[in-house]
Amino acid sequence: MTKHIAPLPDLDGSLLLRELNHRVNNELTSAICVVSAKAVQSDGVAVKAALLDVVDLLHGYADVHKALRMPDPGHLTDAAKYLQHLCFSITKCRLDRLSIRLLCSADDLRLEGERCWKLGLIVSELLTNVARHARFDERHPEAKVKLLLAGNVVRCAVSDNGSASDLIVGGRGLTIVGELASSLGGRVHASCAAEGSSFLLTFPLTEVEQRAAGAAHVALKRKNVRRSHRLKVPRAEDASASWASRPTEGGRT
Repeated sequence: MTKHIAPLPDLDGSLLLRELNHRVNNELTSAICVVSAKAVQSDGVAVKAALLDVVDLLHGYADVHKALRMPDPGHLTDAAKYLQHLCFSITKCRLDRLSIRLLCSADDLRLEGERCWKLGLIVSELLTNVARHARFDERHPEAKVKLLLAGNVVRCAVSDNGSASDLIVGGRGLTIVGELASSLGGRVHASCAAEGSSFLLTFPLTEVEQRAAGAAHVALKRKNVRRSHRLKVPRAEDASASWASRPTEGGRT
């Protein structure tokens, strides 16, 4: 029996992107299965351990790829949660293997799905550069990601305490990062020195994102007001009575 496969409407113009994501997922799954089978078949302990390490690495790549999926373009996305999940996946896959400590902090922020995804792509590229090119010498390797909301402007800083090679400054990855930043209506400022590198992405909120940020601010203020009302503040006479009942020196009242 033949079945007619009805095409899905490509309302957001992301058909090729969905196909690419689907293909990458399938290829990673296929590679994991092949290497896992070889590990099971191997009689050598060292070879089996090496193949299983490759399997673990491929799982890490798959997790990063899943973390970088574009959220629903039609809805606002929790950018802090999205970025923290991405940073966790990148740490587990790349940074932990190089003993690079990653610190991530993020303000409460809602972004449109595609814009949140572009932010994730920029952060992923910059952290990948840290893993591939930064030289830490005798320093304890450390990288930081900070997502801040200043008025109607988003500021995302990615920094490390390693010296950068010329490959970072003139690499193709930073060109892509600059183009992604431009598509957000923003820009990236880079500072590379012997004591560390820093990249600061800034871009404005859209009107939809501004309304969401305003609503979240109002809700937070109301929550703080309710919390302060629940606090029990002792009355002056209660405080006086409590003080009078305290024992004096020597145990006498």
